[in-house]
Amino acid sequence: MPREHFAENHEFLNKTEILSYEEIASIVNSMVPLGLEKVRLTGGEPLLRRDIDKLVKQLPSELDLALTTNGLLLERYAEILFDSGLDRVTVSLDAIDEETFQKMGDTKESPSKVLKGIEKALSVGLKVKVNSVIRKGVNTHSIKEISDYFINSDVIVRFIEYMDVGETNSWNLDEVVSGEEMRDILAPLYTIKQNYTGEVANRYSRGNQELGFIESVSKPFCHSCNRARLSADGKIYTCLFASKGNDLKSLLRMGATNEDIRIAISSIWKNRDDAYSENRGKVERSKVEMSYIGG
Repeated sequence: MPREHFAENHEFLNKTEILSYEEIASIVNSMVPLGLEKVRLTGGEPLLRRDIDKLVKQLPSELDLALTTNGLLLERYAEILFDSGLDRVTVSLDAIDEETFQKMGDTKESPSKVLKGIEKALSVGLKVKVNSVIRKGVNTHSIKEISDYFINSDVIVRFIEYMDVGETNSWNLDEVVSGEEMRDILAPLYTIKQNYTGEVANRYSRGNQELGFIESVSKPFCHSCNRARLSADGKIYTCLFASKGNDLKSLLRMGATNEDIRIAISSIWKNRDDAYSENRGKVERSKVEMSYIGG
């Protein structure tokens, strides 16, 4: 969260405004009959939420349960998360050299701490992906460095085009490195056939290594998107670039049943008309911050 927009005096939500773990689990359970297959815990930084493992335990074990993290606390929590039922983690890592890592993350932490967290996650049995957002002139060199670092491991690396999420990341189209440009740096690569509807990454192999490229700027995939996002205060968003969400918390706290929630979500989903990435530059609108609804 950019400190120039979220300073020390920033007023966060009161705890009563945030969904309880039981309320999150209730919403998730209500969606299973609609075809829900995967749940990802994200943020913000989900490992800052107290007893996050207790939420994992409350979610249906038949679902694919994942968590996205900056990795700084992963070494500490990897084993308890795996034991609680988590299947995999995605670690946000934009550079492995200390100078770029600290610049990209506005932090004094070291990338070595994240790398140790990844090693711990793999050792306890979690599947691991690494997500790297590439910004031209800032961390373009990380494309090869990160790929090379994980080339003989079970870690899948995914490179993400720099996106105009929210209103505070000072996005500029000139700073976007396209997926095609990234692949040129790593050539030769070989295409891997997509394996499920709604997959967001275009997948390639580099020897025995799997790489993914999320190209929502140069190759939007709005037409096949099947992801919804639930905010901490109980709103459901049908697009990463949405301006507003639909309130589920009020329904829950007025005594709505799982069936009531299911009907509400089904109606919201059927009436969605989000296609921001496909209309980028044609439509101007305010966008919710990624730290509010997660990646």
